[in-house]
Order: sequence, then structure tokens, then C-alpha cells
Amino acid sequence: MTDPVIRHPGEYRWETRLLAVVTATLVVFGVANSYAAVVLQEGPANGIKQVAGALGGLLVMTVLARVDYRLWRRLAWPILGVTLLLLLVPLLPFTRGIAPMLNGARRWVDLGPVSIQPSEVARLAVVIWCAMLAAKKGAQVREFKKGMMPFLVVLGLVSLLILLQPNMSMAVLTALCGFLILFSAGAKIGHFLLLGVAAIWFVWERIEGVSYRAARLAAFLDPAEAGEAATFQVKQSLIGFGSGGLLGVGFGEGQQKLGYLPYAYNDFLFSTIGEEWGFLGVTLVALLFALFCWLGFRIARTAPDPFGRYLAAGLTALVGVTAVMHMCVSVALIPTTGLSLPFMSYGLSSLGIALAGAGILLSVGHLRGKPAPRDDR
Repeated sequence: MTDPVIRHPGEYRWETRLLAVVTATLVVFGVANSYAAVVLQEGPANGIKQVAGALGGLLVMTVLARVDYRLWRRLAWPILGVTLLLLLVPLLPFTRGIAPMLNGARRWVDLGPVSIQPSEVARLAVVIWCAMLAAKKGAQVREFKKGMMPFLVVLGLVSLLILLQPNMSMAVLTALCGFLILFSAGAKIGHFLLLGVAAIWFVWERIEGVSYRAARLAAFLDPAEAGEAATFQVKQSLIGFGSGGLLGVGFGEGQQKLGYLPYAYNDFLFSTIGEEWGFLGVTLVALLFALFCWLGFRIARTAPDPFGRYLAAGLTALVGVTAVMHMCVSVALIPTTGLSLPFMSYGLSSLGIALAGAGILLSVGHLRGKPAPRDDR
């Protein structure tokens, strides 16, 4: 195979620097806006924990940005194996001591000084593993049996374990990120159409069979007929946006976080920003995420090897899709999902994984213009 044309690394430096600045800006702005809400609703200790987590996460991002991203190709299987074990822990009956029931679900593993949400780890693990296998399969990803089937087995297993917690929105998002990598690797559109039909049927069955999911869907489709409990969060979220107007009521002056809007620091942080910063504030946040995705896909397009391309594309899609879904929930464009806003919402697991992914993405950006080892091309 002919060696790729190697361009000078300095030609790409501005993109990685700007990506780092955009990421840091989102983190700082997110911590500032979630801090007051989490202090009011969960207590001062949680606010301090989030600030410390953000500082630690930015340090991790900086370190991972300097680690050769090709290391993750060699570690893809071990990372996936550890992730599967973590996903199993909340499902076992004898692990309730370290995986307690919270809000009707077992989604957390308490490891002493820190608590981990395995589904957050799973999203990053799936992106790394899918990028590794897509690079290894090459043109075979266009074949269903040799190409698509191995991905379906692993993605199906990971998604099923997340679904059993239960956490349907995260299960769907994790599978979607894996399929986006397959799409970028050149898998056939026809395969995706068939899988899409099967997925719609499966998701519909899971929604119909669980009362709170059915209530959320009914509230989205017909808010006027749905009960007050089913529409309360969305209504309060929209009230927050309406109160904000063009410029917002002022930083720290929002009223919804005083108890009117549950999880104003996490699931509905975008509404908190809309109330306090107004239309201009939410537009700025949306533009920052759009800029992040544009830079991430530019890095993917110019990565020095297939693994780097698929890894960068998957990490970028992971942030972009999650952000869009969070924003759409906040303005009632899709049913409530419970997804956090990347880099910004309260939660050390989601923040740490997002910043780790950003660090790996920056590593791909740093190594552009440098020749990949011959066995990686």
C-alpha cells in the first residue's frame, strides 16, 4: 500500500488547541451553572465534589492527550471485558451492598471513595472496541456475517446489560454510537435499514411493557391528556426557558432550581441555562457543541490511520448525539430520557468519561501529520 502523504503537524495544531479551549469552556460554564443548583437541591458537599471532579477530569484529559491513541487499540478487548464485569455487578442479587437501588434502578457501583456508573464507562468502551474492530475488518464490514454480525453480538450484549438496570436511553445511545462507527467505516445502508426496523419494534415493546416509559411517551405525544405527574418536569423546563427571554434573568437568579424543576443540575441543566442566560446563552452553548463536533470530525477526516479515523468519529458522535438529545428533551422535542449534558451536567462519571474521551480525541489530533507505524496503516 502506498504511504499516505504526510503533512507537517503544525498545520493541524490550531484545531487541537481550539478543541481543548472549547472543551474547557464547556466544563467551566457547566460547573458554574450546575453548582448553585446542586448546592440547593443536594447540598454543598456535592457542589464541592463537582468542582474537584472537573479539575481532576481536566487533568486526566491533558494527560490522555499526550498518550499515543494507538495504545487503546491494543487495550480494546481488556477494556471491554472490564466494562462487561462492571455492567454485571448491579444485576447480581448479592451485590446490593455496593450497587444499591436508587430511584427504582441499580445503575451505580460504589467503590469506596468513588461511585461509578458502568453505563457511562460502556459508552467509551464501545467506541474504542468498535473502532478497533472496524479498522481490523476493513472492507469486510460491508458483509453481514463476517462484518456486521460480530458488532451486533457485542453491542447487543452491552445494550442488554444496560437495559436490565434499567436504563433504556443509555442502552439505545450506546448501540447508536457503535452503529455510527460502522456507518463511517462503510457498512451497507441496507443492513442499517433492516436493523432499524428491528430496533424500532424492540424499543416499542420495551416502552409498552414498562408503565413509566409508556407514560413518558404518552406525555410527549399528547401532553394535554397526560397526567400532571407525567408532564411536570417538561412543563417546568419550558417555564424556565420562557422566563429567560432573550438575555436571561441573571446568573444565579433562576427560580426553577429552587425545587420547581427536579434535576435542574443534571437532566435539565439546559433549561437552567436558558432561564439564567436566556436565548443568547443557550445559543452559545449549542454553538460550542457544534464547534466541538466540527473540529472532532475534521480530526477524524485527517487521522493518520483507520483506527484513528473511526475512534475520533465515534468520540465526536458520542458527545454530539448526547448533547442534542439532552437539548431536545429540555425543549420537549423528544420524550424525557434522563441523559446529561456532556462536560456540563452534574455527575462525576459522565464528566470524567466525557473528558477522558476528549483527551483521546486530542491525542488523535496531536498525532496527525506524523506517520503511523506500518502495521497500523
